[in-house]
Amino acid sequence: MKLRTFGLFLRQAALSLWRNAWMSLAAAISVAVTLFILGTFILLILNINFIATTLQSNVEIAAFLEVDVPRSEALALQERLKNFPGVTDVVLVTKEEGLKTLAQQFGSEEELLKATGGVNPLPDYLRVKVQDPAQIGEIAQAIHSMPGVEEVNYGQAVVERLLAVVRWVRYLGAGIVVLLGVGSLLLLMITIRLAVYARRREINIMKYVGATDWFIRWPFLLEGFFLGLTGGALAAAAVAAGYSSLVNKISLSLVFVPLLREGWILWYSGLGLTAGGAAIGAAGSLLAVHRFLKV
Repeated sequence: MKLRTFGLFLRQAALSLWRNAWMSLAAAISVAVTLFILGTFILLILNINFIATTLQSNVEIAAFLEVDVPRSEALALQERLKNFPGVTDVVLVTKEEGLKTLAQQFGSEEELLKATGGVNPLPDYLRVKVQDPAQIGEIAQAIHSMPGVEEVNYGQAVVERLLAVVRWVRYLGAGIVVLLGVGSLLLLMITIRLAVYARRREINIMKYVGATDWFIRWPFLLEGFFLGLTGGALAAAAVAAGYSSLVNKISLSLVFVPLLREGWILWYSGLGLTAGGAAIGAAGSLLAVHRFLKV
């Protein structure tokens, strides 16, 4: 396409946007509202997924050793577990440290030792963190079979329930995003189609005077592109402002709730909404014009 011809299409698109200013404004606002809802749900799903992943990463195995296991063997077992596939960190909690922790909760060390006849009954134990929480049951079983390990505990029921919740949240989130995406496309098509319908006589006249289909399509394509681009940019700005404000308020009142605070999430969501709006606007225009080209 020649640059002069493309400039002609740009001028026609700009002139059409200006002549149909109110309808163009309504279409851009519809795009913005739809993409704002879509962007909000995407950030919500990303944060739910992030919270679930953070909770998963805090899950660990407590491997209690037999009481008479020497400290040297406990240290050797710790080193062995550090090289175990799927294990990311191993911390040895000695029986002395365990007694101090217990004393902070139930009284002084002297009183506890006095109640147990001067003997520390606690075993050493290893706190084991795993790379993939889905493998925690398999790793715990392998540790339990090692010599010197009396018992393992990782809250099996809680972990399995957490993994199930995370799995369902991911499935549900993906389904909601797909449904909203399809709904956005349909809504945009309907909105743009109304705008094209109001100009159907203009399209018919152009067809009767011999204009090619693409000569007619290009101005509408550019018009839909700019409407989608404007709506996407408005949605991206609204999502960024609303998310930043919400995260700041939650950070002050609910400091224990982990949220995505990195700047990339707003940049990526903003670029995605703007580019998605432009693409959907252009595609919606093409689909809407197609019907009226059949004269």
